[in-house]
Amino acid sequence: MYNFYFNEISNHYEMMEMVRVFLPIGTYKILNEDPWVTGEGTWADLLVRIPDGMKDRNQGKRYLYEYLSEYTGIKPDWGILTGVRPVKLVGELFLQTRSQEQVKEILLKEYLLSEKKANLLLEIWRTQQEILDDENEKEVGLYIGIPFCPTRCVYCSFPSYPILSANVTDYLGALKKEIAYVGMEMARRNWYPESLYIGGGTPTALDEKGLKEILDQVNDYFDLTKAKEYTVEAGRPDTITPTKLNLIRSSGGGRISINPQSMNEETLKRIGRAHKPEDILRGFQIAREEGQFIINADLIAGLPGEDTEDFAESLSSIIRLKPENITVHTLAVKRASRLKEMDRDYSYHQGKAVRAMLNNGSALLTEAGYRPYYLYRQKQMTGNFENVGYALPGTESLYNIKIMEENQTIIAMGAGGISKVWYPKENRLERVPNVSNYEIYIERIDEMLERKRKGIFQ
Repeated sequence: MYNFYFNEISNHYEMMEMVRVFLPIGTYKILNEDPWVTGEGTWADLLVRIPDGMKDRNQGKRYLYEYLSEYTGIKPDWGILTGVRPVKLVGELFLQTRSQEQVKEILLKEYLLSEKKANLLLEIWRTQQEILDDENEKEVGLYIGIPFCPTRCVYCSFPSYPILSANVTDYLGALKKEIAYVGMEMARRNWYPESLYIGGGTPTALDEKGLKEILDQVNDYFDLTKAKEYTVEAGRPDTITPTKLNLIRSSGGGRISINPQSMNEETLKRIGRAHKPEDILRGFQIAREEGQFIINADLIAGLPGEDTEDFAESLSSIIRLKPENITVHTLAVKRASRLKEMDRDYSYHQGKAVRAMLNNGSALLTEAGYRPYYLYRQKQMTGNFENVGYALPGTESLYNIKIMEENQTIIAMGAGGISKVWYPKENRLERVPNVSNYEIYIERIDEMLERKRKGIFQ
């Protein structure tokens, strides 16, 4: 058992996140009183007490990093960074220093990143500078959530429900009401969508009638003439049909996701996916035949039962299909997932293998002409790594960049949607959440509209 006392540092949350990078929950205890006074914790295998006078959180995190690195032999590549958006930090540091060299030096010496991760962040930041325009307060991002899937994956922690047992009709009725409200309020203010993302869940798990209802509602209530991109997730290849893709294309959608996660049939069974590798090939074929879509494909490093060779084979197979975007996720084992119930410490077992998967994957993608353009991190990521979106130049997703940069209002509709209202003068965001459970969302749809009225449109 490890005992920690954070002493004069007030931000205990970030300190606990730093500890969790090294140690599984259940192997340590956070002390609320000074063990030097109470004697508590002197029996423990290790007592870590932040020294007197150390109040700065980053200084405290560096102390923990160095202490725990020595005791565990682990040197996390991301140093003391525990936040979701490290590329955003690079932008802030560049505004302060006006020097990429100085930014890199700060990342290495103050945040203790590995050189590989520091270089990755700077490469992504430079790519984003090529893509981003000046901010326009009238441009917003839109997200519409369809919280249904054919099956629930073993690692899933999203508010997603098996579609066969769901009350889809009433959900779509409530969602259409929210779309209409948001569209009318935006029109009153001369706001318009810069980007639109219909995600989930799996939107194409809807039948053709239900999908058409939502796509028609979007066109009826939003002015898409100025939209720069329109994405619909078609993540499960077993939900893709020519008719559904034609509906997306005719409504203005130009981007779709087809998400294999793995091309290994045994892995797909193990994680609860209903499709097979041949369904993925068929999904790509239909997409190429039915429209000029920019296609994203998701792959996950660290899936149960997979080794580095399995991951490399899956990625090579996907590269041969030539999607314009490939997102490499590191498996995050969240509290609400079945995998967490099966193996509480899964994230700590696979770090070495996942590092090799990500390094090999980066080399394969670079050789094939892809470059990294956005990155984010999550809690409980295997090996404490990251998710990276790669794209062929000129096909990057603006929505993905903007939602990570947090410099635009994003209005989210549907169960589990969290709108973020940006106030540029103060560089501040306010969150306006919808409830996560889709049945409660149906019951309380009028309350969701009232939240938006007060939090966004008042």
